[in-house]
Amino acid sequence: MNSSIASLLAQASGNDAAVAAGVMAFVAAFALFFIVIGIVCLIGMWKVFTKAGEPGWAVLVPIYNLIVLLRVAGLPWYWVFAPFVAIIPILGWIAYIVWIVWVHHRISTRFGQGVGFTIGLTLLGPIFWLILGFGSSKYVGEQPAQA
Repeated sequence: MNSSIASLLAQASGNDAAVAAGVMAFVAAFALFFIVIGIVCLIGMWKVFTKAGEPGWAVLVPIYNLIVLLRVAGLPWYWVFAPFVAIIPILGWIAYIVWIVWVHHRISTRFGQGVGFTIGLTLLGPIFWLILGFGSSKYVGEQPAQA
């Protein structure tokens, strides 16, 4: 018995085929939406990396982009292993969210932005990566301590 989608659609009645086609169209539109979101994030992060003096193409290499992101944030490279804590149920997930917010905060402050920008970068990433990349913010690196 062949259970591929094509054979199921061929065996289905007219109404079943229409429902299946509608579901497939919805899934395709949903996937396209997230592909566009991913491309927007890539473009914004490329510009952010370039502003920080890092190679923009680094955003395309899966693990290396995280190492460069940590370098832009001023964090050590071995923090690349921190997301693996998400394997631990509940506490690991909370720690992972804290880690993401911390990295975003470090990036925001290195571009002269505040806590509000950190929240935006965390919750509305694609928009705020574009704002950070194409906006007037300059990469200032480490801020000297205020006396």
